[in-house]
Amino acid sequence: MRIKKAVVPAAGFGTRVLPATKSMPKEMFPVVDKPTIQYIIEEAVNSGIEEILIIISRGKEIITNHFDKSPELENFLYKNNKLNLLDDIKNISERCDIFFCRQREARGLGHAVLYAKSFIGNEPFAVLYGDDLIVSDIPVCKQLIDAFNKYQLGVLGAKEMPKDEIHKYGSLKVEHMEKNFFKCTDMVEKPGLSEVMSLYSILGRCILTPDIFDVLEATPPGVGGEVQLTDAMKQLARSNGMIMVDFDGKRYDMGNKLEIIKASVEIALNHPEIGSDFKNYLKQLNLSSG
Repeated sequence: MRIKKAVVPAAGFGTRVLPATKSMPKEMFPVVDKPTIQYIIEEAVNSGIEEILIIISRGKEIITNHFDKSPELENFLYKNNKLNLLDDIKNISERCDIFFCRQREARGLGHAVLYAKSFIGNEPFAVLYGDDLIVSDIPVCKQLIDAFNKYQLGVLGAKEMPKDEIHKYGSLKVEHMEKNFFKCTDMVEKPGLSEVMSLYSILGRCILTPDIFDVLEATPPGVGGEVQLTDAMKQLARSNGMIMVDFDGKRYDMGNKLEIIKASVEIALNHPEIGSDFKNYLKQLNLSSG
């Protein structure tokens, strides 16, 4: 079955980057000329996704507005012959159908994904975390979809983390299969030293089968008193196994101050419009500070 639906959880408070997130969701932080969440939606669309459900919370209506039509702006750009800009703001909403749902309580990532049950129905689907921006030649979502098509099991996008940081993430029990594919049979969220299974951790992307919803409905609150998606995926991994893909791409945690700056700088350096000038600016800055 072809994967054509995706869920983007974007309901978190963004407390690690306060006070900026008091009035602006971290998913809307601009990276050069686009908000973070647009990069994520473009990744999904470029992976063949046709329908996307974005899970938001109170105060994040700005995300809805960003993907809505803006007749006044579109008419202004058309009348002033700014057709390239017009294409930019219309393109993404014309290439896929975007829907929104509000998570009424902050009860965790698993609880947010559960809101997508009726939207997904009986289909496999992609999950792209709203605060994980990943730059890659081949969209990471597509890398995972290709793995699902090959193995017909849920798929986890992961990378190896530094040993002294794995406790901040999750740890996967994996066995190498071929190339960058691994079989995952267990996992633990924010492990203690004795609980670390490997240095591989899920980073922002996965493909899930619809049976995850029954598991989520029966999953009690875990770390932080929240319904953890990891706890539900753990049951699937233990019962049927899941595929882990050591994906090709650079991930930025847009809930981390330093990572936000890195994303802006590194993406700007490769931007077709400003990349060359920005590189020269950095060279001059380095010379003047030296």
